Amino acid sequence: MRYEPTTGRRRNWPHNSHLMEATNPNKQDLPAEPVHLDEAGRTIHVAIVEDDLSFRGALARALLAAPDMKLAGTAGTKAEGLALLQGPPVDVLLVDLGLPDGSGIEVIRAAARQWPSCSIMVSTNFGDEMHVMRSIEAGAAGYLLKDSSRARIVDEIRSLASGGSPISPIIARQVLARFRQDAAGNAVAGTEPPGDAPQLLSAREKEVLDFITKGFTAVEIAKLMGLSHFTVRTFVRRIYSKLKVTSKAEAIYEARSQGLL
Repeated sequence: MRYEPTTGRRRNWPHNSHLMEATNPNKQDLPAEPVHLDEAGRTIHVAIVEDDLSFRGALARALLAAPDMKLAGTAGTKAEGLALLQGPPVDVLLVDLGLPDGSGIEVIRAAARQWPSCSIMVSTNFGDEMHVMRSIEAGAAGYLLKDSSRARIVDEIRSLASGGSPISPIIARQVLARFRQDAAGNAVAGTEPPGDAPQLLSAREKEVLDFITKGFTAVEIAKLMGLSHFTVRTFVRRIYSKLKVTSKAEAIYEARSQGLL
């Protein structure tokens, strides 16, 4: 018996899971698989979609060495990645974008639909804006370049599983630049809130609200905007006050209904 990744309830995970059998034809790149549990008896189940055998093997070894993680399956192509989604959901799915039979973005989009509780992180060599934004729009919550160390990737998997959105610094700059560009475009186009809006949000508050809508935490927004997290929390309180709401969900709903997003 093992713990279900998304609910903490016990469930049966077959010892020879078809995730490993059907989708990992190159099993020689994986070492023998021990079972890892943390002090609470839980483990982070991770699956990898990566065509580079060397990189995939290194990631697999790093995951298997982590005391709180379990490698639930691997895939080397888009087709194998989509096949993974037919099995029980994992906590974290790592996806490369440059797969031999198609784009990893298709796997991300399918995973976001079929495994809604799974956190998806891109691990790739592609750092251009098009790939970054398309991945985020498809459902990725994290984006790391392959020059990140294996130890850092393992740490970021923990962050992702805890609700974070790990992003390589150079990628974070691109995301921030894109949001600012979009905000500037809206201003030029005259996209303003209705005249009966309680109070207009400042440019900085709108920027923070955009990040909130994308699922970023206050600490992550602070890093992206170059502010302290205390300053960001102040912006959040102002946003809540101006929109007359008390939660993130209400803020997003009100902002959209008032044309602020």
